[in-house]
Amino acid sequence: MKQHFQNLMDEEEANIDMTPMLDVVFIMLIFFIVTASFVKESGIDVNRPEASTAVTKDKTSILVAISEKNEIWINKRRVDVRAVQANIERLIAENPQGGVVIQADNKSTTEMLMKVLDATRAAGIDDAAVATQE
Repeated sequence: MKQHFQNLMDEEEANIDMTPMLDVVFIMLIFFIVTASFVKESGIDVNRPEASTAVTKDKTSILVAISEKNEIWINKRRVDVRAVQANIERLIAENPQGGVVIQADNKSTTEMLMKVLDATRAAGIDDAAVATQE
């Protein structure tokens, strides 16, 4: 009987309570999800023009792409030029700290780039950037 009781005590001491560790892991997961900033991708690959004075822009959360056929893509969806302002306003409302970068293809027209820039300014973004290659 004494041996059986000793075995039961050894089994109880050998168990490790994992609950505090799981609590810490879940709290860290929630912290990283809340603090993460999500970049809205444009949805297409663009051949950007080259520029020798290119600089990196921080806090970019919205990418607007203009394809070689003057199609506008925001958040992996094709968007009409008249809906660019509304889409940017909606995305800025989701992330007010983010900026806008326009990725215009080499073969897209300057007219379409200016229409997108005007729509971005009308949405309240004064410092929209145009993406280039170094």
